[in-house]
Amino acid sequence: MTQAPVIPVLTLDEFLSALTHPSALIESGVVLVCLALAWLAVRVLRGPASPERSIWYGRRIVDGVLFPMLALGLAYLARRLLLGWGVPLAMFKIVLPVLMSFASIRLSVRVLTVAFPESRVVRLVERTISWLAWLAVVGWITGVLPEILNELDDIRWKLGNSVVSVRSLLEGALSVGVVMVITLWISAALENQLLKGATGDQLSLRMVGANLVRTLLTFVGLLLALSSAGIDLSALSVLGGAVGVGVGFGLQRLASNYVSGFVILAERSVRIGDTVLVDGFEGRITKITTRYTVIRALNGREAIVPNELLITQRVENCSLADPKVLVSTVVQVGYGSDLDALFPQIIEAVKSVPRVLQDPKPGVLLSNFAADGLELTITFWIIDPENGQGGVRSEVNLAVWRLLNRLGVEIPFPQRVVQLLPASATPPAA
Repeated sequence: MTQAPVIPVLTLDEFLSALTHPSALIESGVVLVCLALAWLAVRVLRGPASPERSIWYGRRIVDGVLFPMLALGLAYLARRLLLGWGVPLAMFKIVLPVLMSFASIRLSVRVLTVAFPESRVVRLVERTISWLAWLAVVGWITGVLPEILNELDDIRWKLGNSVVSVRSLLEGALSVGVVMVITLWISAALENQLLKGATGDQLSLRMVGANLVRTLLTFVGLLLALSSAGIDLSALSVLGGAVGVGVGFGLQRLASNYVSGFVILAERSVRIGDTVLVDGFEGRITKITTRYTVIRALNGREAIVPNELLITQRVENCSLADPKVLVSTVVQVGYGSDLDALFPQIIEAVKSVPRVLQDPKPGVLLSNFAADGLELTITFWIIDPENGQGGVRSEVNLAVWRLLNRLGVEIPFPQRVVQLLPASATPPAA
């Protein structure tokens, strides 16, 4: 294995002397100017507000990727100019590693946050990356890190036909991380462009493309990362066969959910925004992923439904072909009521309810000759089933109740007729 090139670093004495060097004030001023220019450039490019899910611009100017990269580039140019003018440099030996570490932290954190916006692990990963990056900077400036790397390079063992060391494994892991972050960055950017401005059918169709792009880029990025780490990809053929056997036995349900997810997104049998009833749970679809679908009920409860259920079981979709939904309610009136005059007035009362559609218009049917009165079934249409049916049914019932009270129409209650037989008709006791 070839020896890694030796990069000159500061010793602890050089680090302390850099802080008291006469040129430190000039360098500090130049560094502040570089930071100010980077902040101003990002502020002008970003505008008054940061774009949604932006990697380049964060919520604040300094927490995006563009600010540390611009600051690092300006500081590097300033260092080259100062060297050309013969100014002795001391602070820049500290500033450049710090800005490089800051840029690496912001890049990895912003990419992970955009790629996995709902993951609770991202916060822990952010802290871990920050601590490791800043410790590496401190170790590099003080000269401790190169010594540790040299010691780790001496710990070697033979793996197959090659000799590996702990340092080479760490560098390979770092290469894998860098490649995967870049892959996720490209994937998030393409996904954002695909889903921008999409609604309804377009959203479901573009979700298919976004998931395919992310899966493909992640797979390619993983292969590139393993190759950059020095792993022979031909050895993965055996691993691929083992994974295939595992999918065929232990992971078949998981694979079925993923395949079902792509089928659902491609066929658009259910879409984001549809109101569905699945396995006794009714609600509005808020998210469709390749493995599961999220259904949110009106009471705020959410069900995570495996996509296999949406393929293998019956699904009631209230808004597949038409978002209009027929709702009905029942009321009884007395047998002496004038139904010919009452029906038009009930229809007009139901029309006055805000959520009831005028076309198709409501209807009233004499559905049954009940024991206590005439049973009327009132039907009406709504176009927003995701807002529930209980509220609009209650408003319709109140409107009909006010109408019947105003007209003096009897709303019968259960009645029973009791006949008393005369004493002479009383049957003799046995």
